[in-house]
Amino acid sequence: MLEVLCDGELSAGELAEPFPLELSTVLWHLRVLEQNGLIHTEKLGHVRRCCIDPQGLRLLDEWVTQRRKAWDPRLRRL
Repeated sequence: MLEVLCDGELSAGELAEPFPLELSTVLWHLRVLEQNGLIHTEKLGHVRRCCIDPQGLRLLDEWVTQRRKAWDPRLRRL
């Protein structure tokens, strides 16, 4: 879903189209992504618009980078 949203803002329904999931399942995933700061959603009438939150992605990138620094030496030893 994040990959699809990288192309721009979409409604929840538009975002659900490429996935073999019920809309309720997509909405649940969107809620989790928003709660974790990776996306931002806004309800406009009956439509929920979704977009990437760049700050959330920066924080995720920092977290992954820190973990990679810790795990790379361990993995090389294997």
